[in-house]
Amino acid sequence: MAHLYSKGWFIQQLKQANITKLEGRKLETYKTHIVRNLYVQLVEQKENKAK
Repeated sequence: MAHLYSKGWFIQQLKQANITKLEGRKLETYKTHIVRNLYVQLVEQKENKAK
């Protein structure tokens, strides 16, 4: 289990949302801030759909 808000945690959350690759590269190859920003975008999209 990954620590809360670590790179591994963000990757785990994105994989649960069926996002495994970005621009043809695995998520694990990206730096933490890029993976985090992708997660934030995913959460914002879910919130906008819920409204």
